[in-house]
Parts: sequence; structure tokens; C-alpha cells
Amino acid sequence: MAKYECRLQGDFKELLGRVDHGIQKGSISASLEGGSDYSGNGIRCAVRVYERYSWFGGNRVSMNVTLIGKDDELFISVITSGGSQAVFFKINTFGEERFLQCAVDIIESYHMSKRS
Repeated sequence: MAKYECRLQGDFKELLGRVDHGIQKGSISASLEGGSDYSGNGIRCAVRVYERYSWFGGNRVSMNVTLIGKDDELFISVITSGGSQAVFFKINTFGEERFLQCAVDIIESYHMSKRS
């Protein structure tokens, strides 16, 4: 498992759109497997689950993205899993880390664009 979390300011819908588009365009095998949206009392929450094939590991890796927002205050959590070929412990997390880095790059780029 690899994880990244960040608090930032911005537009909920815009960040969600950038993350969704960027992840699916970032790898030929990446796909959106499912999602859920919630809105109430001024709070929005979107959960997305992506999957892609890890060429290096020879297996599939999943990534969960959770975005929570109230007004322009946002919190995003990205967690990857899978990708190991061992039975009792992880010996190869390269695929997870690479998939996570795709999301991190998108989020950090968005974050930096809002700071300027």
C-alpha cells in the first residue's frame, strides 16, 4: 500500500475532473472501476476507484481516491493497493508507487496553480 494525503484550496468539481481525466489518460490500461458521490450540509465527498495493469509487476493495481470539500477547503486521500506477487508479504510495491505518483503529480500541479 502507498498513500498520499493533502489539504488544499480550490474548486471541488475542477480538481475531481482533473484527477479523473489525468489518471485515465496517464496509462493505457487505467480505468475507472466505480465511484460514489455524497453531498449534504455544505460538504461534498467523491470516492473513485481506478485500476490499471502494472507491466513491471505483471499484475493489476487499484487506487482509491477520496475527495472531501466544503466551500473552497479540500482534502484528498489517495491509496493504492495490489501489485505484489508474494503470498505472505509484499515484495514488489513498484506498481503501486508508480500509480500513486500519477495522482500526486496531478494534485500537486493543481495545488501549485492555485497558489500563483
